[in-house]
Amino acid sequence: MKQGLSVKVQKALPVVYKEVKLDAGYRIDLLVENKVIVELKSVEALNDVHLAQIFTYLKLSDKKIGYLINFNVKLLKQGIIRVVNNL
Repeated sequence: MKQGLSVKVQKALPVVYKEVKLDAGYRIDLLVENKVIVELKSVEALNDVHLAQIFTYLKLSDKKIGYLINFNVKLLKQGIIRVVNNL
């Protein structure tokens, strides 16, 4: 059922340094309501690199809330990590 949420898929995320826009190739998996970043994985285990990735996306996009979701788990709730960027 459609809930009426705005969702952007594979949203490009440029890096701006000293007023120069760099296309660093970052892509947010899902951006929900232009507020929440959702990064999707299917890996044996989430690790620090995955957390660093979503923290980078949160900082570069100036967003506060993100979710890191790993689908390679027995129960989906075991693969969800909520990440908060304390601006």
